[in-house]
Amino acid sequence: MSNRMLQLARSATPPGTPTLVVNDWPNDGSRPDPAPQLPPGLQLITLSRGGGNQIRRWVHRQGRALRVLAALRRAGIRRGDLHGVYLPVGLWNLTTWAVLRSTLQCPLTVDVVERHDSAQFRHGRLTPYFIRHRWHSFLAARLADRIIAISTALERHYARRGKPVLVVPPQVDCADYGPPAPPPIRDGLRLLYAGTAGAKDPLGVILAGIRRLSPPDRQRVHLTIAGMTRAQATSLSDLEGGAVAEFGDQITFLGRVPRYRILAELGAAHFSVLVRPRGGYAEAGFPSKVPESLAAGCPVILNHTSDLARYITDGREGIVLSGPGPDDVRNGIERALALDDEQWRWMSRRSREGAWKFDYQFRATEVSNFVTGREAVIADR
Repeated sequence: MSNRMLQLARSATPPGTPTLVVNDWPNDGSRPDPAPQLPPGLQLITLSRGGGNQIRRWVHRQGRALRVLAALRRAGIRRGDLHGVYLPVGLWNLTTWAVLRSTLQCPLTVDVVERHDSAQFRHGRLTPYFIRHRWHSFLAARLADRIIAISTALERHYARRGKPVLVVPPQVDCADYGPPAPPPIRDGLRLLYAGTAGAKDPLGVILAGIRRLSPPDRQRVHLTIAGMTRAQATSLSDLEGGAVAEFGDQITFLGRVPRYRILAELGAAHFSVLVRPRGGYAEAGFPSKVPESLAAGCPVILNHTSDLARYITDGREGIVLSGPGPDDVRNGIERALALDDEQWRWMSRRSREGAWKFDYQFRATEVSNFVTGREAVIADR
């Protein structure tokens, strides 16, 4: 989410115009020291996070808009200085809308990146997170001035409610990624899953697909999972401890690692791998790990969901699976194992070329005009 905010902020910044990002530092011990250097044109203000019991945290969240306004005043930002406000849907509530609408004289844009299904959660529709998520989405559809959606499925959902909607898929800065340098494929196929699977990304089907390979092919495959420890993967995802143990050192769990390590792993992998069921949340969202993998020159083994068919062509930027089943995964890995290094390098180059469509600069004028409301002025001329 932080990367989403950063790249959208860069896209929304017209040349010579500053953009102010107001954000909370995480309270999980991951705050960098010293603070990271921001790209030119961006200024960062950080707010303290609320602690205490559930009620105190709720009150703290409800007062966030007031704390943002106070931070703006301390930074010398006056109401007339702002040309547009963007915020993620998770921070959009009645209090935020009321405070910002009554105080600021600029468009309020809400960014929506997912639409969860109740089946994703253990307690279904009674899960507090699911209830809060749907409530924020409901308010966005009715109170936001405009919507940024991560997929065309979400665009259709909000356009039906008469809202101006702009589709912006996950963005990257292609300049962040160095050239890929994995070992020769004949020495073994290196696969990477980067992220926190949870209920979104089935990992068990990937292991089941590898298990169905012939013994010689199976021995040539190594899977790295970055973002979760072994214990987290078996408790939060659909991976079973016994299945993981069966693969021994063919699976490496890195746990939570800094971004530079993810970039290094992408540069050392032949393919990233992602399998999602069709429909529901998979169609509404758009996996950010796909453009990141392409920018690193790491083709993707995946099945088409959401808008992925617009960007991933089978045999070019990746290997497209026929479906989300174990046999589909097995067939895809067999095709990857059959590649020689020159064929893989061709796919890697095509991946890096395709990543430009996700670069924050690709939609900069469009995003900037949309967030500030200038597209309406242009349309009236």
